[in-house]
Amino acid sequence: MNIKETLLKLSDAVGIGNITEASKIASDILSNYADTKQNQNNVVGKIKGESDYTLMLEAHIDEIGFVVTDIDNNGFLTVKNCGGIDLRTLPSRVVTIHGKEKITGVFCATPPHLGGPKEYDDISTLKIDTLLGENAKQIISLGDYVTFNTKAASLQGDRITGKSLDNRAGVVCLLALAEKLQGKRLPCNVVFAFTDMEELGNRGAKITAFDISPDEAIVIDVSFADAPDVSSNDCGKLGGGAMIGMSPVLDKSISKKLVAIAKENELSYQTEVMGSRTGTNGDVISVSKVGVKTGLVSIPLRNMHSDVEIIDIKDIENICDLLEKYILKGGNA
Repeated sequence: MNIKETLLKLSDAVGIGNITEASKIASDILSNYADTKQNQNNVVGKIKGESDYTLMLEAHIDEIGFVVTDIDNNGFLTVKNCGGIDLRTLPSRVVTIHGKEKITGVFCATPPHLGGPKEYDDISTLKIDTLLGENAKQIISLGDYVTFNTKAASLQGDRITGKSLDNRAGVVCLLALAEKLQGKRLPCNVVFAFTDMEELGNRGAKITAFDISPDEAIVIDVSFADAPDVSSNDCGKLGGGAMIGMSPVLDKSISKKLVAIAKENELSYQTEVMGSRTGTNGDVISVSKVGVKTGLVSIPLRNMHSDVEIIDIKDIENICDLLEKYILKGGNA
């Protein structure tokens, strides 16, 4: 599997609400390596090991977007956000409206000559121009989804940009890992879970962890990468390798073992220390049923929750290698 090509394809795919393009692509790939099932946007695949101990590897596959709340007679839409949206980035952004057919629209941007500086603190003041005029209501309905319409692209070196790299990058990391595990004797069962609605309150991970009831879980997500306006204390380094999470809600022995394996195999890594919750699906997986030992490994990402997120493919490859070695050592059994 070519990691870059797969990630470019998954970044462009849509996965929000009842639109399951991204999940279908991931499920089709995963089924080459694991016994796989798809329940709407949730995808689960299992590779059987030599013991009853089960390690679940989880990455959320949903993306941020919008839902239509009003359509005026001139074809302008009002929307609410699905997930965290930085309103500053929206004026002039191109979007896709998923109505009876796909419609390309644009968030309106008042020319500076007319509006001057403007603060964006209420999404209802930002309108999407469909260019359909009074015909908009024939094609678009209240409750239809809207997603960013940005095509993923390669940048210099091993870096790419696109929408929904949070967290399609984590999904591709696990797909590459599933491929690497083929033909190897696994000391434990390995379950891959691509879950829905992380951006809406960790909903897919809650039900998936409850259903699988793993002995241990490691969440693969993204975290903040270095940028000119970001403090080095609040981020990792793009291209700096796995960001191994450390938090009171995470299992310390998993974090320590991941660090030890990275050192032993001379794999680049960085630590991400959080004082309380992690802001990932690890928060809900760790308290599923009677509790699940949970670790977190994150991929450094710039421009989070925008349609021009940036990641380094080498970080995905690094984390894939780290997790393979962790699994072959039996996880944290």
